[in-house]
Amino acid sequence: MISASQRLWRTSPLTYVALVLAALLSIYPFYYMLVIGSRSLDSINDVPPPLTPGGAFGDNFGRVLDNDAANFLTGMMNSIIVSSVVTLSVVLTGSLAGFAFAKLKFRGSNALLLAIIVTMMIPTQMGLIPLWSMMQDLGWYDTLYAVTVPFLVSAFGVFMMRQYASQAISDELIEAGRVDGASTFRIYWSIVLPALRPAAGVLGLLTFMETWNSFIWPYAILTPENPTLQVSLSFLSYAYYTDYSQVFAATAIGTIPLVLVFLVFGRQIIGGIMEGAVKS
Repeated sequence: MISASQRLWRTSPLTYVALVLAALLSIYPFYYMLVIGSRSLDSINDVPPPLTPGGAFGDNFGRVLDNDAANFLTGMMNSIIVSSVVTLSVVLTGSLAGFAFAKLKFRGSNALLLAIIVTMMIPTQMGLIPLWSMMQDLGWYDTLYAVTVPFLVSAFGVFMMRQYASQAISDELIEAGRVDGASTFRIYWSIVLPALRPAAGVLGLLTFMETWNSFIWPYAILTPENPTLQVSLSFLSYAYYTDYSQVFAATAIGTIPLVLVFLVFGRQIIGGIMEGAVKS
C-alpha cells in the first residue's frame, strides 16, 4: 500500500503536461526571434506571420555589421569585457565579505551589515545624476571604467553570500582550519570558497545577466561610437522605421553569450548541489 508521503512525491501525467507547456512557453520567444531574424523584411509583415525559419539570417546580420550607427562588434566586445569583470569582482568580493560577516567576529559587524542592506533599498535611478557627475570629474566619461568600477561590489551579493555561508559552513570546519595553522585567507580560499560554489554560481549568473542587459547607465555615460551591446541594439531602431529583421538577428547573436554563461554556471550550481547532497 502506498503511503501518503509517497503519493505526494509521485508524478502524474498532468505534471508532465504542465512541465512541457512551461518549457514551450519559455522557448517560443527565442524560437520566434530566430524566425524573424532569418526572414526578409517583406515576409515579416505577411498575414498570417511566418512560423518557420527562413534563409536570410546571414544577410540580415551582414546588414547589422554594415550599420555604422550601431557599432555592433564594439558593443558586443565591450559588454563581454564589462560583464565578465563585474561578475568576477562581485563573486569574489561578495564571498569574501559574506564569509567575514557570517563567520568572523569584529566590532561593528552588525552596523555595517545593516548599512549594506539599507543601500539595497535605494533605487539605482536615484544615483544616476551624482554618479554621472562623479564620472565627469574623474575623466571617465565614455570609458569602460564608468560602466565597470561603480558595480564591482554588490550589496545584494554580500547579503546573499552571508546568508548562504552562515548555513553552509560550520564553525567547527573553520576552527579545524585554524588548528592546522591556516590563515584567514587560506581558510577562505581552501574551505569557504569551495563550499560557496552553488551560491557563487547563482550570484555569478544573476550578475552577468544584469550587467549584460543594463541599458540606462551605459546609454547615459557612453557615446554611440563606444557602446555596450544593449545601447548598440537601440541604434538599430529609428523614430519612424524599424528593420525588425536586423534587430532580431542582432539580438539572437547577442543572446549567445548569455546562453553559454547559463550553461557554465548552471553546471556549477547543479554540481555543487549534488556534492552537498552526497556529503549530507
